[in-house]
Amino acid sequence: QVQLVESGGGLVQAGDSLSLSCAASGRTFSSYHMAWFRQAPGKEREFVAAIRRSGSDTYYADSVKGRFTISRDNAKNTVYLQMNSLKPEDTAVYYCASTSNSMTSFAWYFHSNYNYWGQGTQVTVSS
Repeated sequence: QVQLVESGGGLVQAGDSLSLSCAASGRTFSSYHMAWFRQAPGKEREFVAAIRRSGSDTYYADSVKGRFTISRDNAKNTVYLQMNSLKPEDTAVYYCASTSNSMTSFAWYFHSNYNYWGQGTQVTVSS
């Protein structure tokens, strides 16, 4: 079993940057693909970014491409989300997720393909 704990959320202004971290328990972190999702009030949980277990490939939602960067440090059992040029529409609870499943090109985008979830961290961007 994997436990995920997010940190780094907060209140920022539009145009600011914020970095989220997700620390994973266990000694098999490098066996899991990792992802970030987000959920705004009244909306469904949506895919933000994902990274393969090796770190060789990354995937992004169109809404964050060019502004957000996902990365991982397998030695530290941690995945990161660097968020630049934040917009008010980025306001949401951000969740870290992991999966040991084999992932095809489109599988990354569906939260049902992920086995473990963190508790979430709030990101609020004011205009």
